[in-house]
Amino acid sequence: MKVKGIIDEDFVNYKKPSMVVMFPNCSFKCDKECGKQVCQNSALATAPDINITYPEVVTRYQTNPITQAIVFAGLEPFDSYYETISLIKEFRRAGVTDDIVIYTGYTEKEADKFVTPQLTKLAPLIIKYGRFIPNMGKHYDEILGVNLASDNQYARIIN
Repeated sequence: MKVKGIIDEDFVNYKKPSMVVMFPNCSFKCDKECGKQVCQNSALATAPDINITYPEVVTRYQTNPITQAIVFAGLEPFDSYYETISLIKEFRRAGVTDDIVIYTGYTEKEADKFVTPQLTKLAPLIIKYGRFIPNMGKHYDEILGVNLASDNQYARIIN
């Protein structure tokens, strides 16, 4: 699979110490709607792709005694849907039942096409919905345990 990066120990994107997997694709819907570049991850688009196997990601996670969750983040995990599903399956197949969080810029309604029975079989999952919109207030999300950048963003647990 191709990724833009992996952070082995992250303490910013979720309430538990997490591995962050950064996916390589995005339609830049936040930028398009704002009419200017607002994406905090836009530099990732030009970063080189990293080739890594699904089992390598899982082993890297399982051998880290600090991490307790996995976060799929920017660019846009749902724009790499096959890889997102495949990596979640690999974690579950390896017996990892820890939280998996998907950060998406899609609205909940737009993401309905991704939250399929195939994905929900891999639950529990946490999905953070919503695009970044400049000049909106930050707010604390109870599910994620972190501040989100726009009032329209929120997380839901998928069971």
